[in-house]
Amino acid sequence: MALFSRKNKTTEPKALDTVASVAVATDHNVAAVIQKPHITEKAVSLSDNRVYTFMVKPDATKHQVRDAVTALYNVTPVKVNIVKKAPKQVLSRTRGRVVSQKGYKKAYVYLKAGDTINLV
Repeated sequence: MALFSRKNKTTEPKALDTVASVAVATDHNVAAVIQKPHITEKAVSLSDNRVYTFMVKPDATKHQVRDAVTALYNVTPVKVNIVKKAPKQVLSRTRGRVVSQKGYKKAYVYLKAGDTINLV
C-alpha cells in the first residue's frame, strides 16, 4: 500500500482556466495609471524637446506608464523615467508650525520624433 506513487500524473488544463489566467495577468486599467499632467515652468520648457511630465499612481511602473500614454494619447514613448518625491515635514512661515508636504510620483515620458501631446 503506497501513499505516494512515482508515476507523474499529467492532466490537460481546461480551456477556460488558461483564458481566465491570461486575462487577469494582462488586465489593468491604463486610464487610472496617469492621474494628471504635471504642468510647471520646467515641464513646459521640456515639452519643446518632446518630454512630457505626468503625475502617476504611487505603485505605477514604467511599463504601465508607457502603455497608458500609448492608449490615451496615441503616441509612441521612447523612454520613461520615474521620480519619487518623499513626504517631509517643513516649518510653515505663515503658521509658525510644522506642516506636512505630501509625497508623489511623477513620470518623464520621452516621445519619438514627430509625436506631440497637446496638454493645454
